[in-house]
Amino acid sequence: MTTPFTRTLIALAALAMAAPTAAFAGAAAAGDNEVKRMNSFGGACPKCELSGRKMAGAHFIGANFAGAAMVGSDLREAHFVASTFADANLSRADLTDSEIVGANFTGANLSFARLRSTEARAVTFSNADLHRADFSDAEVSGSVFKGADVHDASFRSAELRGANFTRADAHGADFKDAGMVGALLASGDFHGASFRSADLSRAVLIGGAFDGADFKDADLGGAVITGVDLSRARGLEQSQIDEACSDSRTRLPNGLISRGCGVRMIRYPGPPPHIELHVRPPPPAPPAAPAPPAPRYLIAQH
Repeated sequence: MTTPFTRTLIALAALAMAAPTAAFAGAAAAGDNEVKRMNSFGGACPKCELSGRKMAGAHFIGANFAGAAMVGSDLREAHFVASTFADANLSRADLTDSEIVGANFTGANLSFARLRSTEARAVTFSNADLHRADFSDAEVSGSVFKGADVHDASFRSAELRGANFTRADAHGADFKDAGMVGALLASGDFHGASFRSADLSRAVLIGGAFDGADFKDADLGGAVITGVDLSRARGLEQSQIDEACSDSRTRLPNGLISRGCGVRMIRYPGPPPHIELHVRPPPPAPPAAPAPPAPRYLIAQH
């Protein structure tokens, strides 16, 4: 049976463990617009109201802020490590130069958020609202944007190595000069997106809509393109297609030819180089099988 004294001890222990989070909640309740910097914030503060707060340089480590409201908050140079912000509202928040590692922003609202020069490695943005978000010059390698709304978002000069954009709505998104080596663009909406001078080497493009997408000077070396309609894409040249691996279901602009996955054209400036072929002689024929031994007869004497 729990006594009042025991319940008091339990409450005090819980308060001590949640002290960093309580500082946030207390500041929010008191209407304090500036949350004092602390080394780290852990524990849980789901659905906390922290909109418009100044939390530059804050550390969120193993914290749970699911459903929290941080609309327009100042989170510049903040650190988010293994923390959950699922379904949180960070629209118009400023996360410039922040560090986000292994955090979960599934279903979060980051529309119009500023994430310039942010390091966001292995972060989950699945089904998040990121339209008009600014990821310019950000490091977003290995992050997941499955089903996310990134239309009209800017990823200009961002590093997106191995990023997953499966079923993403990225129409009108700006990927100019982005590093997208090994990225997955599957069954998404990329119409009107810009991939100008982007590095899409070894990227995988499966299905999806690319009407009006701009691939001028994009690197498609080793990219796998299967079942993609690129017939209305802009800026594509035969030399780019020659460096990629495309299948018969891929549709290309008029005049371009898919080379398939087993053929790669190598173009040399000027006349073709002189090539000498050295053919090795065939190996010697194997020796003939030895003749079978002569039969032996046993002779019995009477």
